[in-house]
Amino acid sequence: MIIWLNGAFGAGKTQTAYALRRRLPGSYVYDPENAGYFLRKNLPPSLLPADFQDLPLWRTLTADMLRYLAQRHPGPLIVPMTLVNRAYYDEIVTSLSQEQDLRHLILCVSRETLQKRLSSRLEGPRSWAALQMDRCFRAFEEEITERKLHTDGLTIEQAAERAAEMCGLTLSQDRRSGLRKAVDRAVLQIRHIR
Repeated sequence: MIIWLNGAFGAGKTQTAYALRRRLPGSYVYDPENAGYFLRKNLPPSLLPADFQDLPLWRTLTADMLRYLAQRHPGPLIVPMTLVNRAYYDEIVTSLSQEQDLRHLILCVSRETLQKRLSSRLEGPRSWAALQMDRCFRAFEEEITERKLHTDGLTIEQAAERAAEMCGLTLSQDRRSGLRKAVDRAVLQIRHIR
């Protein structure tokens, strides 16, 4: 199974993905953003669009990597990645859905919650993520509207539990202390600063 967690930048996709991974034995998180950063570092500036998702190479690599992993990895694959362009969504998610058991969930949050989350990541109103907010809200209201998980007021653990439930999965018990959970979230957030 592939679990694609979509949503605006700052909606909690990565934190939820790793919360799922901790409680789904044998699962693996594949982050297509890393492929985008690889391409950004290894292509001449003249070939780089503002958004690496506009590179056909990134979309092909993302779909091919997920096909490769799904054929060889026995556990669930968890993919935290924002996709708001319907054509790109169809090229990757819809295409993979025809071959694999793919569950696509949109993590939805209010504008106020999203602004607070971005602020907690030290991303101000002029950050790239904040500037994408309107585009994301519009896409998830008009173009990519399937299976929404509203996370306002939910902890990361609760969001992971709801995501698992929506995918028909049972999570193992999370025996970490509250302090350990907070430390794990902070470490993950620091590791994903770009």
